[in-house]
Amino acid sequence: MEKIEKTHKKRYTIVYTKNECIGAFACVAAEPDTWKQVEDRDKADLIGGILKMGDEEEVYVKEVDELNNNLEAAQSCPVNCIHIIDNQTGRKII
Repeated sequence: MEKIEKTHKKRYTIVYTKNECIGAFACVAAEPDTWKQVEDRDKADLIGGILKMGDEEEVYVKEVDELNNNLEAAQSCPVNCIHIIDNQTGRKII
């Protein structure tokens, strides 16, 4: 009988500090399935993000199985308010 190993997908956490966003919307251009520009708002929205309020920061988090173009979205942010954490290693990718 063939042995089948269970594999677990890496899970990543996208961390978005919204109050630092300047509204360049580079993230929306890079990954429109995760980021959106809402009319009459000057900051990007993380689709499906969960609000985790800090002392003075408006932080949203979202866990994903695949990075898709979110790495590019984080790298293209001119104010570096998007971060990606590898949940298996705990390492901050960006």
